[in-house]
Amino acid sequence: MTPLVIFLQAGSSAIPQMLLLGGMILVFWLFMIRPQAKKAKLAKQFQENLQKGAKIVTIAGIHGVVNKVNEDGTIMIETSPGSYLKIEKSAISMEWTNNINKPAAAVK
Repeated sequence: MTPLVIFLQAGSSAIPQMLLLGGMILVFWLFMIRPQAKKAKLAKQFQENLQKGAKIVTIAGIHGVVNKVNEDGTIMIETSPGSYLKIEKSAISMEWTNNINKPAAAVK
């Protein structure tokens, strides 16, 4: 065989492999990376919009009410009357907070 024939045979089998690899990367991005980035963006927006009086739950499961929003990325929460904790905004769970703030389902 001539070197040209060997090169053409090797080149023709590389194209489907590259397409398969590109397709795998696309699927990985669509189903793994993109949804996580969207979820992180929503969580950051949620944490930035916290205001005094909001009922929250931290990622550690601590329930409280926002007492003060500080400029340094922290908040003061009141866990029980007269008991305050200073926590990072990033420690607030968006899912759990939304679950406690949604109205109770009507009993049938």
